[in-house]
Amino acid sequence: MISKVIVASNNKNKIREIKAKLASMNIEVLSQREAGFDIEVEETGTTIEENSMLKARAIYDLAKIPVIADDGGLEVDFLDGRPGVYSARFCGPDATDRDKYMKILELMKDVPDERRTARFRCIISYIDENGKEHAFEGICNGKIAYEPMGDNDFGYDPIFLVGDKSFAQISEEEKNKISHRGRAIDKWVEYLKDVK
Repeated sequence: MISKVIVASNNKNKIREIKAKLASMNIEVLSQREAGFDIEVEETGTTIEENSMLKARAIYDLAKIPVIADDGGLEVDFLDGRPGVYSARFCGPDATDRDKYMKILELMKDVPDERRTARFRCIISYIDENGKEHAFEGICNGKIAYEPMGDNDFGYDPIFLVGDKSFAQISEEEKNKISHRGRAIDKWVEYLKDVK
């Protein structure tokens, strides 16, 4: 069983979520900054899988201890899977979250309910103590709303519906239980339990 893992991120919410999932396993969780690696990895991959592994590999090559990284995106069926791997850069580098989700609503303004299917997809990349690469996928299926809903204005959450509520209308705790990232992390944690 590993005793320490670096998360290739400095996102406090991500670190907190991973710490909570590993709470019973006695594994120390460090952000990349806490581990002494304050680098920005360029996401040059053409898929979510590639970008996730690029981030994990960059930190593993420096630290030589277990690392996890994640990448994810919103895939809208009507838009042929876009924005997908380009979710963070949809509408250009200076676009706000609101700019991005409003563009999707504009592109889908006359699309009927049954054609508004979408999913959030996440890949967790894990490089173990021996340098072996593993990938775990999490998917959360939903639909694109007709207008933004909810107060939490993060990413595409205000327009992504699960049931009759958007991700921006549910608590962080509820979201972590059903989110694409939460599901991918759960698969990784199950893997860790199996390999001890």
